[in-house]
Amino acid sequence: MLFGTENLEKQKAELRQEMDVVSGMIQDAINENARVALNQEDFKRRYESLAKRFDETKAKYDSVCTDIDGRRIRQATVEQFLTDLKKRDELLTEFDAELWHSLVDFATVYDAEDIRVTFKNGKEV
Repeated sequence: MLFGTENLEKQKAELRQEMDVVSGMIQDAINENARVALNQEDFKRRYESLAKRFDETKAKYDSVCTDIDGRRIRQATVEQFLTDLKKRDELLTEFDAELWHSLVDFATVYDAEDIRVTFKNGKEV
């Protein structure tokens, strides 16, 4: 559930379909302009409107793809950590730098009272 991408994959497919539709509309407008004498100001407005729609949809698509990739990377990182942890024969009783590095992405020190640790799954404490 933490790393699920089902909803994002659905959104990605919908955005891809929207991009295909708008791309087809752009191509149709260009073809019509090549075949028929159109008012070029009207054509330009129509083309720019479609291009803007495509660019906005593409930006959303790219963002969703980035989110999906991020979740998959975090999942792989956490799974690797759990695999490493399961390989241990005994309880952890002292600091282990290797284990620390496999769990923690980075720590940010704002001051002596405010230290934040960001884990590889994106959680911050």
